[in-house]
Amino acid sequence: MAVLGRTLLLVSALMGLASAQTIRKNGQVVAADESTVAVAAENVNNELVLTDGVLAQLKSLELANVSLFDFPENLNSTYNDKRPLFTGCKTFPGDLLWPLQPVWKVFDLLTGGALIKTVPIGAVCYTNTDHYDADKCQEVLDHWTESATHADDPTSVMSPLFQGKTCMPQKGDNGTCELGGFPSYAINVSTVAQIQLAINFARNTNIRLVVKNTGHDFLGKSAGAGALSIWTHNLKAIEYIEHHSGCGYSGPAMKLGAGVEVGELYAAADKYGVAAVGGECKGVGVTGGYTQGGGHSPHSSIYGMGADQVLSVDIVLPNGRFITADKKHNTDIFWAVRGGGGSTFGVVTSMTVKVHPKTVYSGLTFYITTGNDSLANVTTPEFIAGLEAYWRRFPEYAAEGHYGYSSLYPRFDGQSGYTWEFHPWLAPGMNLTDFKKTLAPLLAEWKAVGFNVKPEFWEYDNFYEPWTSHFPTEAVANSDLRTGSRLIPAKNWEDPALLNQTIATLEDIMQTGALIMYNMVGKKQAGVDNAVHPVWRENLFYVIVGSSWTDDSTPAEIEEANKAITWNAGAKLRSISQGAGSYLNEADIAEPNFQQSFWGTNYDRLLSIKKQVDPWDTFWAPTAVGSEGWYITRQESWLETQNGRLCRK
Repeated sequence: MAVLGRTLLLVSALMGLASAQTIRKNGQVVAADESTVAVAAENVNNELVLTDGVLAQLKSLELANVSLFDFPENLNSTYNDKRPLFTGCKTFPGDLLWPLQPVWKVFDLLTGGALIKTVPIGAVCYTNTDHYDADKCQEVLDHWTESATHADDPTSVMSPLFQGKTCMPQKGDNGTCELGGFPSYAINVSTVAQIQLAINFARNTNIRLVVKNTGHDFLGKSAGAGALSIWTHNLKAIEYIEHHSGCGYSGPAMKLGAGVEVGELYAAADKYGVAAVGGECKGVGVTGGYTQGGGHSPHSSIYGMGADQVLSVDIVLPNGRFITADKKHNTDIFWAVRGGGGSTFGVVTSMTVKVHPKTVYSGLTFYITTGNDSLANVTTPEFIAGLEAYWRRFPEYAAEGHYGYSSLYPRFDGQSGYTWEFHPWLAPGMNLTDFKKTLAPLLAEWKAVGFNVKPEFWEYDNFYEPWTSHFPTEAVANSDLRTGSRLIPAKNWEDPALLNQTIATLEDIMQTGALIMYNMVGKKQAGVDNAVHPVWRENLFYVIVGSSWTDDSTPAEIEEANKAITWNAGAKLRSISQGAGSYLNEADIAEPNFQQSFWGTNYDRLLSIKKQVDPWDTFWAPTAVGSEGWYITRQESWLETQNGRLCRK
């Protein structure tokens, strides 16, 4: 009976059993609502933050359940007694300890009405739900493959496969819409205080916590069944700092809110006459998973990785405290966040990053098809000879600071052959005359082997124009595709036998699947030390491979396609780059020994920092630092989605 009584008391404290919340104000008991409960925030150094004083004031009003938002050092022994009642799994909807609606109401009040109960983006297409709306459904369907469709929704993600495909708008006429891997709630963040409240609440109630910026993610890190999601997409502030000075750097910089996307960064940089380091996809969130995961860029061969540009980080830690980290303050966090991965060490609210002088950009694009029909430009042997000639020259182009971005894939029209599309080959800081001079030996070799391509050459005096004109708009939300990646280092070009093996392996892989190819190096920057995998500094060839299926595929065929990315193409790439690695932001979710592949020798230090700052495992994401201690229930052995319960191993 004693144990039962203690459990019931705990449930009462955590769940808020009262049908309505009240506060005591001026000696009177009144309803707790928007008119009587102020937003839980205080202005400190021009940031709205949650403080001990704010929480103390709320407790003085006798608002129920405020202790659920406490910082860990302020929790009393009663709370500490609750921890053993948390099982080996995160608290899940339907569990005895899942907060009831009055508690969520308090949460909403303290955030100023920022709490959103999830309605899947595809629900408007399901005729058997109250959310059905034919016009909105058509709009979703028309723009389904566009990044903005998912970035502008609180919980939608750009890789439905990892959400579980439980509410696909294309199936609205004859299916059912379920939450699956979508979080139960999201916070539409506009202040630091809202992030602090969400982190403290999730930690103190043992609820799974996820972070979503744009949802541009290849591994399901922005999804999570039964989770509370922190949606940072609307933190859009951009501040240009013409003369930044501090921590060993003097020059122009930008302070970027967590929700700033690549396209917004590049437009701002162009406005101020500078060049910024960001991704090639327009809808990527710059300071989110992109920079925190390292961040390769069209500028990487001259300025290094996105993470190399960071001068300071504003971040809310797993204990709910808001700090600034740089070379002199909170140095372990500063090191870890720059390359150690997102959704791991806290929630970044903004970063201050270096920007660079405006310069000239030359480049080219081309499209060529091989085969034996009228659509083909060259024969397959000529095509292979031209491709090999290009691959063998990778060291000289990376040394010049070039960025070669192209796609190679089997023809889609049923004909035998391949298509190779350059989008684009970019040479930052090089005029067109010098660019053509650099390429002259390759063009001569191409002509000699019959690879008669006619590139479109161009030159601009800024980065924004070639980026908007020649980089493709990425299609997202393909639910029948798995991808993986590999970094192939310079040593493969130093050994003729190994280079021949590398080329033979790539030609083998491309017979059945696409290669997205990047010739670049994550150039080491003087004075920069961060958690980016050291292999990036030696890279010459970053390659993404894919494996797909269709709606008509059998379960056995789908399983085979999923396994193929890890144990066919992935295994072949690992065989020619042993000890190298993969890019954690565009990786295979089943990457073997992901700790070494994503971080190399940095992993032990990253794990130590993770344990120090987050002993509660408040933050978890698939393949993130420390993730190996947890698993998702109800999984296929060959595909980890996020539509199950998160439990300790």
